[in-house]
This record gives sequence, C-alpha cells and structure tokens, in this order.
Amino acid sequence: MPGHCEDRLGALSDYLDGELDAQLCAQIEQHLADCGDCRVLVDTLRRTILLYREHGHEPLTSSARERLYAVLALPQK
Repeated sequence: MPGHCEDRLGALSDYLDGELDAQLCAQIEQHLADCGDCRVLVDTLRRTILLYREHGHEPLTSSARERLYAVLALPQK
C-alpha cells in the first residue's frame, strides 16, 4: 500500500463513524475515488462493523480466542 494510503488508515474508523470534520471527510472521499485498494479496505471495514453489530454479541470460544490472538500476535489474556 503506498505511503499516501497509510496516512489515511488511522482516520478510517472515525470516517465510517461520521466523527471527522467535513474537510478531512472530503480528503478521504477524494482518495477513495482514486484508490481501488482503499475502497476495498473501507468496504471490508464497513461490512465488518455491520456484521459485528448484527452478530458480534456471542462470546468467543476459548479455542477461537486463542487462534485470533495468535493471528493478531497479541498476548493471551
């Protein structure tokens, strides 16, 4: 992913939540118009949020939690 894309990644959650000012939203939307990779990323993040809101209230099994933490390289809690 090019450097200019990485500059936008930190703001994507706030963008999708509608928590950014209009100028930054416009910059992100212009970037998305020009960058197919970032459009896919935003679409995937948007779908993930929707799926979580609809189905994410079930607790993870211990084996699923272990696999998730391993993939994300996070310390086990």
